[in-house]
Amino acid sequence: MKELKCPNCRHVFQVDEDLFESLAGQVRNAAFEDEISRRSDEISRRMELELQNKIKDVENSFSRKLNEKDLIIARRDSDLDLTRQRLEALTREKDAEADKKIASSNAEIERLKAEVARNDSDRRIALLEERQANAEKLRVKDNEIAELRTSVATERNRAIERENSLKQQHSLELRQKQELIDYYKEMKARMSTKMIGESLEIHCQNEFNRLRAVMYPNAYFDKDNEVADGTKGDFIFRDYIDGIEYISIMFEMKNESETTATKHRNEDFFAKLDRDRSKKGCEYAVLVSMLEADNDLYNEGIVDVSYRYPKMFVIRPQFFMSVISMLSQASRKSADYRRQLEEARRQSIDVTNFEQQLNAFREGFGRNYRLASEKFRAAIEGIDKSIASLQKIKDALLGSENNLRLANDKAEALTIKKLTRGNPTMKAKFDEARQTSSVPDNED
Repeated sequence: MKELKCPNCRHVFQVDEDLFESLAGQVRNAAFEDEISRRSDEISRRMELELQNKIKDVENSFSRKLNEKDLIIARRDSDLDLTRQRLEALTREKDAEADKKIASSNAEIERLKAEVARNDSDRRIALLEERQANAEKLRVKDNEIAELRTSVATERNRAIERENSLKQQHSLELRQKQELIDYYKEMKARMSTKMIGESLEIHCQNEFNRLRAVMYPNAYFDKDNEVADGTKGDFIFRDYIDGIEYISIMFEMKNESETTATKHRNEDFFAKLDRDRSKKGCEYAVLVSMLEADNDLYNEGIVDVSYRYPKMFVIRPQFFMSVISMLSQASRKSADYRRQLEEARRQSIDVTNFEQQLNAFREGFGRNYRLASEKFRAAIEGIDKSIASLQKIKDALLGSENNLRLANDKAEALTIKKLTRGNPTMKAKFDEARQTSSVPDNED
């Protein structure tokens, strides 16, 4: 015989060895199942985290390349602005120098004219000769000014040509960048809407059949043709190991072209998909959707919406095989444990009778514990009521004692002097009695 002790009441029960071994085996199986569940959840979380990290790495690489192109264009824009500013400064400097020389020549001519007007007629010839020489110099200077202006114009034309060349180069680079952006946008659009001219269901079916023989030779994947309560899903996926089903997925396909007029959202189909999953006994539910094409949440990858409905995911068509692979790998890890558990259950002796005996024991023990607990609570309540009654009696006795103390204090404070105050008749009577009996005066 073995002894079992209740953890609540500490009562010791004696059971035979067979029942004791059965109880110990049940405890071991429960711990084993808990360990299987914990490891399966841990593997699922790790695989989901790795997938999210890979998606983020690809997005960061694409964003980094675009940022590098933006930096190159910004630097070239800055160089173009700097060249334009230098050209304008050079043009202003040349114009100022030419205007200064013309003003100097005009001042010299005016000075010579003034000297000619002031000098006498004898010097007019010399002044005229000097004037002619100055005029020759002026022509030379005019020629120099013309050459300078020609040089400035030439330099300006060259600067304009360089500016036009830079503009053309900048325009070409902008066009190349725009073509690159359009290419990536088109590539992203193709990734999100690649149907190869077929419907979404046919596309997903072809994708699975293309890899069925290599990755899922024992799997079942076909349309859900069984209507349950007036509704059914699109596809059901089930896979087996040694005849034991280790994963099942209910798929719902929603093509954008089918719902454009009504402008449905992905959440509009969550409740129906969850009902279909439950009715067909599937473990997971996956919505393959092209709705809400501009929603970045659904464009980033596999979206887990288990916060709304258990074990439910939303994906774009390009992640169809990825989600099957992710869920299959997470479930396949626990398939060995499930198979071992199934073998252990098949090898157990009369598991049904053991469960019935255990349930009967639990019910009997629970009933006895419940009755004992009720009696214990009744006794406690009776004690509490008695305590409350005694407390009231105690409070009443304390109140009575307090009143007696006050009455005693008042009696001790009472004197003949206080009684006869304001009553001369009684005072005279007491004085007469005091004198007759020769009683000492203790009034005070």
